[in-house]
Amino acid sequence: MSKRQNRLFWLVSAVSVMLHLPVAASSAIKQTKGDFEDKFRQLEETLPTPNVYRNAAGAPGHQYWQQKVDYKIDVKLNEENRRIEASEQITYQNNSPDTLKYLWIQLDQNKYREDSMSALTTTFGGIGNRGPATKSASSDAPARLSMGALRRQQFVEDTELGYDIQKVATGNGKKLHHVIVGTLMRVDLDKPLKPGQQTNLQIDFAFNIVEEDAVSARAGYEHFPDDEREGGNDIFLLAQWFPRLAAYTDYEAWTNKEFIGRGEFTLEFGNYDVNITVPADHIVSSTGTLQNPKDVLTKTQRDRLKKAENAERPVFVVTAEEALENEKAGTSKTKTWRFKAENIRDFAWASSRKFMWDARGFEQDNEDTPLVMAMSFYPKEGGDLWKKYSTESVIHTLDVYNRFTFDYPYPTAQSVNGPVGGMEYPMISFNGPRTDLQDDGSRTYSLAEKRFLIGVVIHEVGHNYFPMIVNSDERQWTWMDEGLNSFLDGVAGREWDPNIPWGVEPRDVVGYMKSSSQVPIMTQSDSVLHLGPNAYTKPAVALNILRETILGRELFDFAFREYAQRWMFKRPTPADFFRTMEEASGVDLDWFWRGWFYSTDHVDIAIDRVYKLRLDTEDPDIDLKRQREAEMEKPMSLTVERNEQEGRQLWVERFDDIKDFYDDNDQYTPTNKDRNKYRKFLKDLEPWERKAFERAVREDKNYYVMEFSNQGGLVMPIILELEFADGTKQMKRIPAEIWRRTPKAVSNLIVTEKDKELVSVAVDPRWETADVDVENNYYPRRIIPSRIEAYKSEKSSRRVYKDLMQESKTELKTEDDDSDSDDD
Repeated sequence: MSKRQNRLFWLVSAVSVMLHLPVAASSAIKQTKGDFEDKFRQLEETLPTPNVYRNAAGAPGHQYWQQKVDYKIDVKLNEENRRIEASEQITYQNNSPDTLKYLWIQLDQNKYREDSMSALTTTFGGIGNRGPATKSASSDAPARLSMGALRRQQFVEDTELGYDIQKVATGNGKKLHHVIVGTLMRVDLDKPLKPGQQTNLQIDFAFNIVEEDAVSARAGYEHFPDDEREGGNDIFLLAQWFPRLAAYTDYEAWTNKEFIGRGEFTLEFGNYDVNITVPADHIVSSTGTLQNPKDVLTKTQRDRLKKAENAERPVFVVTAEEALENEKAGTSKTKTWRFKAENIRDFAWASSRKFMWDARGFEQDNEDTPLVMAMSFYPKEGGDLWKKYSTESVIHTLDVYNRFTFDYPYPTAQSVNGPVGGMEYPMISFNGPRTDLQDDGSRTYSLAEKRFLIGVVIHEVGHNYFPMIVNSDERQWTWMDEGLNSFLDGVAGREWDPNIPWGVEPRDVVGYMKSSSQVPIMTQSDSVLHLGPNAYTKPAVALNILRETILGRELFDFAFREYAQRWMFKRPTPADFFRTMEEASGVDLDWFWRGWFYSTDHVDIAIDRVYKLRLDTEDPDIDLKRQREAEMEKPMSLTVERNEQEGRQLWVERFDDIKDFYDDNDQYTPTNKDRNKYRKFLKDLEPWERKAFERAVREDKNYYVMEFSNQGGLVMPIILELEFADGTKQMKRIPAEIWRRTPKAVSNLIVTEKDKELVSVAVDPRWETADVDVENNYYPRRIIPSRIEAYKSEKSSRRVYKDLMQESKTELKTEDDDSDSDDD
């Protein structure tokens, strides 16, 4: 060690002594031998290697490719038998560098067969089970079979479900060998399909439509009771209804994983030309643009639709009165509605004589799609709830999502009421909330139902962007569409009404993150234990934190928009998202992706101690006086205090002649030797050292050493609220990189002005980071706030959601009314 190095080492050591740094302040950050985990290890070791298809920046590579599939379909709805009969012509364009000998086709309706993998592997209750609750895996109580489970079992037993594949042939009619494997069908081509070539297929098929309320599906029919209140009739929601090509990708080849029900779809883009034949009194909502309005709409309805393009509020194309007339009597006649759509990855439609239809145009500054028709289709059961909020929610969604991604590229965006609670397809979504019919004939809805409708419309229409345009692989990574979309629907929702609980705030995920049944976000869809928290809430919260707390809005919004625009009409993977967000923001986020998406760690940062330090001046006349004052501040001995109270004199007070030098001088008395040492200390300092030292002494600032421990394992920024004796507060943000070398515990020095004496510290005071235990976030510790509630020993039933519209009609009872009932 050189003389210069030795002097610097001495100075650094001297500073720690002068500040009186406690031993405990440094011992907490030691690692146990062998237990170090690098929370900042580069994610590139985990991600797929960049290549010519997907580059290291997270963008499509210069040889990126994807297949193209076009469909021409003629479909007929057999209303009486609730059955679909159809024929499709498929044109498959092989843009890959590979020669294909066979094609894989998705047969999603086969999921409902009794011998499907979905049916055979459905557990009787237990964790992650979707459908009627029957038994908890941890409960010793006897198993119970719910009415819903009985209904489903009986419907499946009574109805032949799954596809009836009647023909598989080439474009010129030559039969092709095919093998059905559960929800998939392999079609062997008559000759290999080389790169750059295309082939044509013909498939004739039929299937019985499932009753959605019975089987809990993403599509199906709903029958309304044949009575004077409801009036009978059905609503048909048709999705996953035609055999569709499975995706062939650069990262997996054929995505031919069995459709069990949770992992949704991985599909190819293409053009669609679909003829839909339905009863003549039905109204059809569909993906695409209606090609023959003169054949299916009256002139009045066409005029209303034109008027709606520039209307300030939704215009009824089919009014409530017209819909009621349609419901009164059926017809044996049919009409064929023709729709076309370009560059879409799926196609869905809905049909019913119950539908009223409203519409309003949404203008955007886009040459290709300057006008989008926002439209809603719903029965009388939708009532004012749908009239007020459905189409307006559609437009609000487009307005917000466009800012964060790209201009909406399709001509329509639709919301349809039916039995499905919420499901999305290109240009069309199915949404469930309705009003309740009261005895006086009015229709009311609760605040919860209003919030549900607004929220579900925003969410499902938002899915047009993710994954209908940014075409992520839902079968593998549910979070890439649900999580990203939940994040954005939370942004849009809070711009509608911040009082609605959107489920994307950090506080909304803490219960799940500290649970024992958590799996990483990067878990294949069908293996996720709790889909809602894992695929929706946790990734949405993560992105919310990334935007508001880590990157800031400017950097995040630029990077997120860059990702969306890079992957419009293409198929991104998680690696592409992670790399784009880092490359476009200019911030290393590997620690963030690794912690939030690849682990089950949670956030729990505790502040364990705060030490107040004071810089020694080295001047004995000052420092020793301070030390004496500090000694005097210690609590007096209880014995000494009581001796004084009793008036007991000290021995040296009674006999003055026994006093000596030490009775008037103690260890805090400065001597000339101490003063000479101080002068030598100053003389030996370099000029710059003396200047810095004397300034520090003169300013006499407060030095606080704060000790933090990472109780949850997930490293995050440390956000501090410092409160001072003068009543003021100050925010301090320490980047997550402080944990780089010691991820379990760190210490941090904070220096304040002399008149800013610290009295308390709070970690994450605004709950920004999803910290699961806020009580260890305070120093000094606070009294834990709670609440106490008086209660009766017997159980009382409570309604969680009140229908205030209906309850407001209740008359106030008089004192003479001796009825004990609270209900009318």
